[in-house]
Amino acid sequence: MSRARIPYRAVTAIQGGVFILFCLIVLLPMLTPTAARAQTQTNESERAIPVPNPSADLWREVRQREGIVAGRSQVAGVDSGTLINPYGETWRNFRMQQLIPYSGYLLAGVLLLLTLFYFILGKIKVDAGLGDRKLFRYTLYERTIHWFIASVFLFLALTGLILLYGRPLLIPLIGQEGFSLLASASKEGHNLFGPVFAVALLLIFFRFVRRNIYQKGDLTWLLKGGGIIGKRHVPSNFFNMGEKSMFWLLALVGVVIVGSGLVLVFPVFGQARITMELAHVSHAVTTVLMIAVILGHIYIGSVGMEGALDGMTTGYCDLNWAREHHAQWAERCEQEGEVVSESEVSSQRGEAAGGPAAPSGMQESGQ
Repeated sequence: MSRARIPYRAVTAIQGGVFILFCLIVLLPMLTPTAARAQTQTNESERAIPVPNPSADLWREVRQREGIVAGRSQVAGVDSGTLINPYGETWRNFRMQQLIPYSGYLLAGVLLLLTLFYFILGKIKVDAGLGDRKLFRYTLYERTIHWFIASVFLFLALTGLILLYGRPLLIPLIGQEGFSLLASASKEGHNLFGPVFAVALLLIFFRFVRRNIYQKGDLTWLLKGGGIIGKRHVPSNFFNMGEKSMFWLLALVGVVIVGSGLVLVFPVFGQARITMELAHVSHAVTTVLMIAVILGHIYIGSVGMEGALDGMTTGYCDLNWAREHHAQWAERCEQEGEVVSESEVSSQRGEAAGGPAAPSGMQESGQ
């Protein structure tokens, strides 16, 4: 009796089915708990409280963008416990984005205004013309301390402007190496002569303070622009309102300039870095303001007004000039007989080796 033979394909299909059935019966129960456990772990991780990252917390404290946080350090110093000063970037941005451009606009505007003033009005002449009669105005000591503070201020102004504007203006002209040498020399010279300016400021203040007390009539001089408004000269005393205002500006603003400069030059008095930054800002702002005022002073004393410079170069001023610009003082000098001729001035210069001798009663000329 012969056996029926099962086709090969049928046998293969039966074997595949048996294998799949085995996997479903054996492996499915094993996979189901794993999936359930994975889902459970996922749900638990979603509900878990996050653990702080020590590294993230460290660098968050290092950045300190919300203020200065001081820690502990074995290094002795004012800022030793502060890793980063966040206000340093604020100071840098102010210096580059506000201080340098706006102060440059101010100084350029003053120079442009003085140029226009000269070409429109020209040099202010003495209406009666310069004569041969003189009044003694400044002693040798007064002229000496004037040129002393003037020379020191101009040197400090020049070196300070190099440090403030030199990078964008001078590097394209002289290169980085040339500017590096010039900036280094300017910094050392500025630091050296800064305290000297403080001494000169004290000498000027104590010598001229009595003559710069405001008096009756000074406000009228100011309202009439020193004679620019109207056709008549405004009478004034030894110093007019403009000169007195410049004196007090020099005295008051000069205190800020000197104080902030000393903080920057001598950082050994317990100044923190933020104090140095504030000192730099106040020093730069007040100095630029003072330079703008001094530019006007230089203009008047050089090409702006006839006869204005004589007093500080020879010690004597022209009588007609004094009558027009300091009428009250000139009238008092004439009444006291203090008018001298050009020949007398020349003879006095020859007699006094240290400079022109002052007529009697004029060495301490007041208001």
